Amino acid sequence: MSLVCWKCGASLAGLLLPLGRREVCPSCRADLHVCRQCRHYDAHRAGQCRELAAEPVSDKTRANFCGWFVPRPDAYQGGGAAMAQGSRAALDALFGKGEAKADTPQTPDDLFKK
Repeated sequence: MSLVCWKCGASLAGLLLPLGRREVCPSCRADLHVCRQCRHYDAHRAGQCRELAAEPVSDKTRANFCGWFVPRPDAYQGGGAAMAQGSRAALDALFGKGEAKADTPQTPDDLFKK
């Protein structure tokens, strides 16, 4: 089983199993004993966990004490940098970055012209 980090996708091949509660990704330092790294995690369920006997965990990205934790190899869903770049492009398009409007003051002095 070749595990990857749920947050950055880095290989976790060098880590011993079972993952300890304080185990972190060597690449991005994200906690690994988290719901997002678990085989029972399901974002489409109300409690986001398929294990009915598990106690609810409020922050799915922070280390927890869940006894049902089983790491899953496909925990990384990707998108981090690509999603951020797409979001930035959408914001730039919305607010017109790079486009200076003729009636928009460019400096503080332009605001207070006499």
